[in-house]
Amino acid sequence: MVEADARSKRKQVRRSLAQDAVNLPNLLTFARILMIPLCLWFLEQDTPESGFWSAIIFTLAALTDILDGYLARKLGVVSVLGKLIDPLADKLIVMATLVWMVHMDRMPAWAVIVLLAREFSVTALRSVAASEGVIISAGQEGKTKTALQMIGIIALLAGYPYHLSYAGIDLGVVDLIRVGRALVYLSLVFSVASAAQYITLFALAVEAKEDKSRKP
Repeated sequence: MVEADARSKRKQVRRSLAQDAVNLPNLLTFARILMIPLCLWFLEQDTPESGFWSAIIFTLAALTDILDGYLARKLGVVSVLGKLIDPLADKLIVMATLVWMVHMDRMPAWAVIVLLAREFSVTALRSVAASEGVIISAGQEGKTKTALQMIGIIALLAGYPYHLSYAGIDLGVVDLIRVGRALVYLSLVFSVASAAQYITLFALAVEAKEDKSRKP
């Protein structure tokens, strides 16, 4: 009887995961993951045209990140699978493009290492916090870091000097690689600040939990 119940529960879990995998928000997240090799393939061609298409694909991936979260809440299909793969997809496409741009000399290795170390550290910290029943929400520094990082990566992907003009005004030549590097460097400042904020919030939350557990 117990074994039959266990088998029934396993089947329900598999069925639930299968249903979650094909809901619209999660399909968009899977599509974002599939965009990664296409984005890198265009980037590797190293031409102005391929850089433009690589930047377009990355931008579409960023838009699906906004859309899938909105749809999950709107349709009432927020799932455990979605909570797992959504942040994973975000980190994969950012890490993949940054690492690839080191290979192409568009970003220095030290900056990418710092960014990746921050992402791994904060993810580990939030996982430990969640296991202790402590939820740490992203602060303003983390959101600013993400925005600067995304715009910087798009500029780096486009990756060539462009002669710009607006409303008949000649803005001169803008080197998007330099613009992208500057934005990613600026995101490093907010990365370190947000990491410090996470550590502080974690320490305060754990201390508050321990104080509460000690009270009679």
